[in-house]
Amino acid sequence: MKRTGPTNIHLRNLIVDLKILANKEKAPVWRKVAKELEKSARRRPTVNLFKVEKYCKDGEIAVIPGKLLSEGTLTKKVQIAAYSFSQKAKEKTKTLTIRQLIKENPKGKKVRVLI
Repeated sequence: MKRTGPTNIHLRNLIVDLKILANKEKAPVWRKVAKELEKSARRRPTVNLFKVEKYCKDGEIAVIPGKLLSEGTLTKKVQIAAYSFSQKAKEKTKTLTIRQLIKENPKGKKVRVLI
């Protein structure tokens, strides 16, 4: 069976926008995020808050091309952008969508992709 990629039109548009931005701004971080989002929903990463706490530094932006879950606590000043969030994770942190992040930070400065 031929692999077709995501069927959600919003996700497809986001992937195309990320690839265009990666080429335009010479920011390979967006190409990496697009590649991760192209995976099937079951293979996309799920990341808990304790992993964000462990791997990110103060002032960084964590991008999760999957789902953010609420296990753990976040004590650092880290912005988190993800494709989707659990309800408890939304309550615990200030969250951004990936589309909002690429509008705010098209060059991808201080962005760390967590997979």
